[in-house]
Formats: sequence, C-alpha cells, structure tokens
Amino acid sequence: MKIVILDRDGVINQDSDAYIKSPEEWIPIEGSIQAIADLCIAGFKVVVATNQSGLGRKLFSNDDLTSMHSKLRELVEHANGKISGIFYCPHLPSDHCNCRKPKTGLLEKIEQDLRCSLKASPFIGDSVRDIQAALSHGCKPVLVKTGNGNNAFTELKALGVNDFDVFSNLAEAAESIISGIK
Repeated sequence: MKIVILDRDGVINQDSDAYIKSPEEWIPIEGSIQAIADLCIAGFKVVVATNQSGLGRKLFSNDDLTSMHSKLRELVEHANGKISGIFYCPHLPSDHCNCRKPKTGLLEKIEQDLRCSLKASPFIGDSVRDIQAALSHGCKPVLVKTGNGNNAFTELKALGVNDFDVFSNLAEAAESIISGIK
C-alpha cells in the first residue's frame, strides 16, 4: 500500500496565527486539492495528520472541525480523489500527549487503522514538528515552503537537519512523488 501523509494547515489550506476556526476560514492553497487528487489517481492513499490545538483552546468545536474536514473531503472527491483518513491531535502543547507532532502517536494511529507501515512513506509538512515526526517514525520527510515552510527551512538548517526534500508547494511535491514511481 502506497501512502502519502499530509499536514493540513499551511500544506493543504492557508494557515493563520489566529487558527482556522470554520469552513469559511478553511481556504485551500492553490493547486493543493488537485495535487491530492493526482496522488490518488496515481495509486496513493492520502491521509492527513494534523495538530488541532484550537480544539483544546476552545477556539472551535468538534462540529466545526468536522465541517472543515467535510469541506476538504468534498473538494478532493469533486477532483476525483479521496482522503483515506484524517487524524488529528486536539491537545494543547502543555498536555504532553503522545499524538501531538513532533511525537509520532498520529502516525502510529494511521498504521493501526490502515493496517500498514508508514516506513519510507512521504510525509509532507510545513513545520519543524512535521519533519521531526517524519524522521522519528522513519517516513520520508518533505517540506513545502507554503504556510510556515520558509521559517521551518531556516530553523531546520540551523538545527543541522538536512535529510528532507523541499518543494515550493504541495502540487510540486506531489508531482515529484508521482514521477518517482514511473
């Protein structure tokens, strides 16, 4: 089973320091929906692994999050793709849970639910946390420069982390992943 893991905010949709709190605020980054569909058409299962501490901060409800994810799923399905799972951490950083990236609990949950291994699977993110989670779990880390990606690139380099691919956006990353299987 070929799987691609995506972070959500800053990778698929525009991010905000004030958090994305509703379907109206959830705005896809240009080309991201088609990129997900293209991955699906090429035979990949696409899953989302996202920290959503806005739930723990009471900035939005579970129903709001479900509505945002329904919007994502509908847009991807309209483009002939499918989101095979959305896995999220609702906790605050101070909760010290196992599912908040850079910890790997979300990735372990994906493996459990899909009965697969994510070893060497591309994990596309826009933050240091995403790249750290990917590396810790044996995934192939991919950084996109949308969202917080430019800052993350600088921070990762300062930390001496160099084992990741970099693309301008999800569309470019997807194109590279797809061309790598031909």
